[in-house]
Order: sequence, then C-alpha cells, then structure tokens
Amino acid sequence: MTAPVTLPLWLFLLILAFAGVTFASHFLFPSVRWFFRRRLERGVARLNERLQRPIQPFKLAERHDTIQRLIYDPEVSRAVVATAKAEGIPENVAFQRARRYAREIVPAFSTSLYFGLAIRLARWLSGTLYAVRLERAEVVAAIDREATVVFVMNHRSNMDYVLLTHLVAETSPLAYAVGEWARVWPVSRLIRALGGYFIRRREGNMLYRRVLARYVQLATKGGVTQAIYPEGGLSLTGGLGAPKLGLMKYIAEAEHDGRDVIFVPVGLNYDRVLEDRLLTRAGGTGERRFRARPLAIARFVLGQFWLKVTGRHRRFGQAAVRFGRPLSLSAFRGAGEAEPQALALALMRRIGAAVPVVPVPLVAHLLRHEGAMPRETLHARAAALADALGEEAFAPRVLDQAVAQLAARKIVSEKGDTLVPAAAETPLLDFYARSIAHLLPPDAAVAE
Repeated sequence: MTAPVTLPLWLFLLILAFAGVTFASHFLFPSVRWFFRRRLERGVARLNERLQRPIQPFKLAERHDTIQRLIYDPEVSRAVVATAKAEGIPENVAFQRARRYAREIVPAFSTSLYFGLAIRLARWLSGTLYAVRLERAEVVAAIDREATVVFVMNHRSNMDYVLLTHLVAETSPLAYAVGEWARVWPVSRLIRALGGYFIRRREGNMLYRRVLARYVQLATKGGVTQAIYPEGGLSLTGGLGAPKLGLMKYIAEAEHDGRDVIFVPVGLNYDRVLEDRLLTRAGGTGERRFRARPLAIARFVLGQFWLKVTGRHRRFGQAAVRFGRPLSLSAFRGAGEAEPQALALALMRRIGAAVPVVPVPLVAHLLRHEGAMPRETLHARAAALADALGEEAFAPRVLDQAVAQLAARKIVSEKGDTLVPAAAETPLLDFYARSIAHLLPPDAAVAE
C-alpha cells in the first residue's frame, strides 16, 4: 500500500487537472455562485426600494428553472399528448419540440445589464435623436403596487421599445414581446438579457401557441410588468390598425390569484419615424418582412455619436408619449364584458385617444389635405386645428422647424412664401398625416 508508483508526467498532469476540476465543481463553484447570488439579491432589494413596482421573483428566476416549469405545465403536457396523437409521432418527440419552443421563448433577464447599460443607452439615444415629451405619467404612479401592469401602445417605430424603456425606468423593468425580425445574433442575446421574449407572429402550430400562452400567463400571474402592441406589428400606413387578439387573449384568460391586471394605454408619435421610407414601401407592396441588420444599426448609432461629438448633430424633432386612462381587467369583467375582442377594441379606443399631436404630422395633414399655402396661413390653420383638438398650439418657430425638416428631405418645397408638397413624396405625407387622422373632426380639412 505504501510502495511508490511511477507515472508518466503527462498522466500525472492529467490526474491533477481532473482533480482540480472536480474540486472546483463540487466545492469552489457552488461557493462562488452563492457569493454572487447573495450580492445580486442585496442589489435587487436596494433597487426595489426605489422602483415604483418591485421586480417580481418570476422575472428573476433562473432561465433553466422557468423552462422546466413551462414544459412540465399540465396544459403544455396535454398539448404535447394531443400533438403526438394528431401527427402520429411519439410523445417524446412532441415533448422535445415543446422544449425547443420554450427555450426559444423564455428570456434570460439580467438586472445588471438592464439597469446598468440598457436604461443609460435608451436615455442617451432618446435624448440624442428627439426632444422627448412625456404627458400624464402620474397615472402609472397611482396604480396598486400589487397589480400586474400591462402597457398597451400603438406601434410606430422600433424606437418605441427604446423610448418607453427610458420613460418608465423608475417604474419597473419591462417584458416585451419581440417579433422574428430580431432573432439574429447578437441582437437576440441582448434582447433576451433585457427581458424580451420572441414570438412567431404567423405560427399556427397548436403546440407552439400553447407554450407561448402558458409563458405569458405565468408571467402575468407572477406580476411581471409587460409591454405589448395590440396591432401586432409596425404600422405600414402611419395610422392605427385593427387589434390582434393573441397576447391580449392569453393575458385575459390567465389565472391571476386575486392580482388585478391593469392595462395602461400609451400613445406614441414622432416628428420623424426612422423607418418611414421602409414602412411606406412595404405598405405599397404588401410585403411585411423586416430583419434586423446589426451592422446597419451599429453604423447608425456610431454616426449619431460622431455627429454629437463634432457638434453637428440635429435632433429629428419631437417624440411624444402620453399615458391614457388605465383599464382594470377585473372591472371590465365586472361590467359584463368578457370577450377578448371587446377588451382589445376598448383598449385601441383608449390608445387612439392618447396619441399625442406633434408638429410634423400636423403640418403634413394640412399640406396634404388643403394643398400649398403661405407660411402664415399654415401657422393660423395649425393653431385652429390644435384648438379643435384641445391641444396647446405650437409656436410658429416650432412649426417652421417642422417645415424645415420636411424641406431638408425634399418632401416639401418653398416657392416664394408658399409651401408646396412634393407630389413624389405623397406616401410619406400621408404616412405622417394618418398618425393623427383619427383625432380630427370630419370637417378638419376644410374648416376655417
């Protein structure tokens, strides 16, 4: 037992390596993980003290644990059995498919990345590109802290994600439903870390829909603050679209265990939608296919940064966000309304009422529907229209800035003192004008 054993040096080093890995995995790594987990928990506790709505445990759960909880959910299990029977495949094959769907959907939220990087970046990008205008933020602060808050908004631009993240930074981190356009590396990894979850908007597979529904319902039951677009995708016309019932239906059908769900309508509008030409072209062709281009996004962000550093940067006008009148799901049901369709229509009406008026859409409406006019006439007509809408009138200087922005893009030209819309850019003028069309009285185009 005490006789020496001679080993080759390479074998001795290999044994040492295995011993080191075993020691680390059994003793060192658990201790390190415990140490960092404790620090994270203390950090989250301090963060929750300043947030209006604390981060819920469901959002902080390990991604693996959430996936396991999801795929072993009784409703998902029944969907697995039904799929296997309908397609004539073994249940374990259907189960693996459900696991793949769950891994695709469930995010990997990082508190440090969200509050350490994302909010700072969102604040910088929003303030760099736009003069941000926020209205009626007090409605969010008045909501019961125990309720699940769901922000429902019109979808004008991919900047919507950035803008709302910045404006509700002191409320709670948001969980977004993100379309397939962003499922490219590294954008997909970043979105997951920020709490976003991916959805296949055109997927009709019953098993996929059941896995997605149960994830949304578990998050709602867990009190996770969410942000969804009832229209489903970006507006190709500039105006409000018809609501789609998918996510709305899942949330309405969730078990809430006494926790109310409060829908907060959010209206957004911009003087410049970054994707406006892309969207109007897609509206003309009817082809709705957008893919994230990380290099193009990075080039744009770096370009804006360079312009700011060199003092040549100019904002794209206003970006306005207005919170509308909240809707309680329990009160809505108590009033005898239970159908998701009725809920979606009620929310779209409130979103439409909350959409703010900004200068470029106002100018676009007047030039598109009343034709060329002198600058002074534009000022007077804009003031009259704002008064009809119950909005504060824009100063002539602000309207002139809107005209200058349109002129720089050759959407409007000035002949003498008369502003003339460019015939070739009619789709863009329509795109901006439609963003406020639903707010205008029927005779707004001709009223004096």
